[in-house]
Amino acid sequence: MTGFNPQKLSGRAIGLLSGVALGAIGLGQAPEAQAGATFKIDDTKWVSVGAGLRTSFRAQEGSVGANADKWSNDFNLDNIRLYINGQIHKYLKVEFNTDCQTCGNGGEVRVLDAIGKFEVTPYANLWVGRMLVPAERREMNGPFYSAVYNIFSAGTPFEPSDYNLTIKSDGTSAGSFGRDDGATFWGAVFDGRFQYAAGFFRGLRGGANVDDNILYAQRFAYNFWDVEKNPGYYTSGTYYGKGGDILTVGVANQYQEDGAGALGSPGSFRGTTADVLMEKVLPGGGVVTFNGEYKNYGITGPYSQTIRDAEGAVGAPAQFSMFEGNAYDVSGMYLFPQKIGIGQFQPFLRYVNVSPDNSPNREVYEGGVNYIIDGHNAKIFASYQYGDLLTKGLNYKSTASGENASQVMVGFQWQI
Repeated sequence: MTGFNPQKLSGRAIGLLSGVALGAIGLGQAPEAQAGATFKIDDTKWVSVGAGLRTSFRAQEGSVGANADKWSNDFNLDNIRLYINGQIHKYLKVEFNTDCQTCGNGGEVRVLDAIGKFEVTPYANLWVGRMLVPAERREMNGPFYSAVYNIFSAGTPFEPSDYNLTIKSDGTSAGSFGRDDGATFWGAVFDGRFQYAAGFFRGLRGGANVDDNILYAQRFAYNFWDVEKNPGYYTSGTYYGKGGDILTVGVANQYQEDGAGALGSPGSFRGTTADVLMEKVLPGGGVVTFNGEYKNYGITGPYSQTIRDAEGAVGAPAQFSMFEGNAYDVSGMYLFPQKIGIGQFQPFLRYVNVSPDNSPNREVYEGGVNYIIDGHNAKIFASYQYGDLLTKGLNYKSTASGENASQVMVGFQWQI
């Protein structure tokens, strides 16, 4: 998920259905944050529409160049999404979502999700098309359903499908915004407590992947306390206490032969993750939430992040440089039960550690507060970050060490 951020980054577009529509298609109770308008055609056919907006202001010290002692000031349109869902048969649904995936450069609306759904039983379902690749909870939350606004740009390294903002076929792209073209089998057993998703995707297009090897992705999660209520294999980073007491542990893995590197220097990518969500409603109505994530990425083969020509000079072939090493992201927050004005305050603390195999470690500390007006549908965010925010290169792929810097950020999120 950018989860959707992508769901980079970004994010999940789950299709905002009304509770009535979700009940009709057998997906169970909807998360409290979902809304939208549903238009009934007949007893089995309906269409729902929704929209989401995320916009922010960031001020960061240590701008590059002559203004190194100055603070940058940036207003950003992070996401503007349109959600369209429909049912054409009791067992056949469709999901279509768009996003402004290049908003920072003027904006261009592109396809985010395009999914054909075969949903017959809670135990086994099939989605085909362009969708989120099964991964850790952050990806499955996406930006709109994460507990922290800035979860992607100051977080752990990306999966292959979250590496690019746009999909390319020149050996530098394996998807966009956490999505890729393929198919996923998913379902839940043991009264919904054990949830699984297993997918097959295109992965890296061209470049090192000369044999068009498939990317394989799996996610498994077990709900120890109350069962999380989400459509499909999507997740949420918090339920603001509306989902009961949650303790869910998930593991995920992605693998693609020749899924990294360049033509003549390929590497097989493997990314393994583990995550936990703990949310407890306390006496008096306050809510404690904890999110934890661990990643271990490895690449085997003649892969190298630096390609040189026959004379030893650094060349520039089509290169897909993936992170190698370990990373951690932990956050804790407390939602006050009292309403102040039209919302509730939710202060939080967060720590991110990225430990590459071949370059220095990076750390980011964050403290902030969410102002929750209507769950994930309406909230305001403010935070202060300190750490390696000036690391060169997307996805921590650079071998240069980062520079410590401070950043102040304010974000707004609306959905309907």
